[in-house]
Amino acid sequence: MKAVGLAQDYAPYLTASVRSILAGEPVHRVARRRCLVLLAGLCIVGTTPAIAAQEIKQRTSIDSLKLYAHSRIVNWKEFQCFNTLITKESNWRVEAINPNGNHFGLGQMRNTKYRNLDGYRMIDWTLRYINHRYSGKICDGALAHWRKHGWH
Repeated sequence: MKAVGLAQDYAPYLTASVRSILAGEPVHRVARRRCLVLLAGLCIVGTTPAIAAQEIKQRTSIDSLKLYAHSRIVNWKEFQCFNTLITKESNWRVEAINPNGNHFGLGQMRNTKYRNLDGYRMIDWTLRYINHRYSGKICDGALAHWRKHGWH
């Protein structure tokens, strides 16, 4: 189908709101111009990489995981330390695996059950581990240990 034919077919829809603005211009020209703008917009939307949409989804997921973690860690300073720790360990990627392939998820735990958990349960498990090993002290315990040894 020719662009002119397409513009003529959709002219009433594309020009209904501009007839008073462009009174002297032929309707088919206005329709053609709007049709080309619409086509350009569709081309941009159609060629937007799926990666961008995936990054938006992942960003939303990371934000919701951080919000969940903050709901579990009320103290702002402790939450910031936890955020730093998880960012260093996995950059908040639930599917993260260390180069050796034996530590998994947000908190980079060795337990294979941990690998199959969702992000929210990984946060719970990591906090339970920190509570057990470092008496619940994220800043002075887990993060300090990570800074000294490179693991927690």
